Amino acid sequence: MSEAQVASPDLAIETHALTRRFGAQLAVDSIDLRVPRGSFYGFLGENGAGKSTTISMLTGLLSPTGGAIRVLGREVVGDVPEVKRRIGVVPDGMLLFDRLTGREHLVFVARLFGLSRAEAGRRADELLDAMELAQDARKLIADYSFGMKKKLGLAAALIHGPELLFLDEPFEGVDAVAKQSLTALLSGLVRRGRLTVFLTSHVLEVVERLCTHLGVIHKGHLVAQGTLPEVMRDAPSLSEAFVQLVGEGRGGPRALSFLP
Repeated sequence: MSEAQVASPDLAIETHALTRRFGAQLAVDSIDLRVPRGSFYGFLGENGAGKSTTISMLTGLLSPTGGAIRVLGREVVGDVPEVKRRIGVVPDGMLLFDRLTGREHLVFVARLFGLSRAEAGRRADELLDAMELAQDARKLIADYSFGMKKKLGLAAALIHGPELLFLDEPFEGVDAVAKQSLTALLSGLVRRGRLTVFLTSHVLEVVERLCTHLGVIHKGHLVAQGTLPEVMRDAPSLSEAFVQLVGEGRGGPRALSFLP
């Protein structure tokens, strides 16, 4: 990717012809993402559309087959360690240390990022309080509910003070109360200019409420990108706009031969 193609300080993420193949399968097909700094960017698509594969490439976990990526002004493929120091990631399948307490886990992650023990403890306590996990701080993660684990995973992704946060289905399996507290925390961080968020979610009503910008991927192709009003166009809701973009030509539901 040349400097002429990628040179904007206003973009947190920029890709050019980003492509990923798995054998004969083309999972991501030459997409050009433009994610403004300070935005809450929703990346939408059906199951299998290429969302998680794209996030894996953006975060340096998976090498692209073709194209180029710049995150926070740095080439991901050539500068993975520096990029990872400046981002936070909450993957769809969380990996937490179940035999640690919630506080121990956060302190451990903070120490991996080079924070002092004192600062790691201070930030862990602040995040546990913000996530409403303070009373469970010394409980083993194995005894946490699924929603509590989601909140702890988010706390771990924030503890080193990232500039860019990747969230892959963060609200799946989370109850309404926890969802409200998480969305309020994230939107507050973005609103205060502290963070850029790149979110994938099937909960479109939450995406519509939170996101300032959207990208829609369908069968590996980026079929829409822009501000929320630009992507929604004249649709009455984001759900309607999404169906119009990716659901045309499917027809109605099929009947089952064994049910009346």
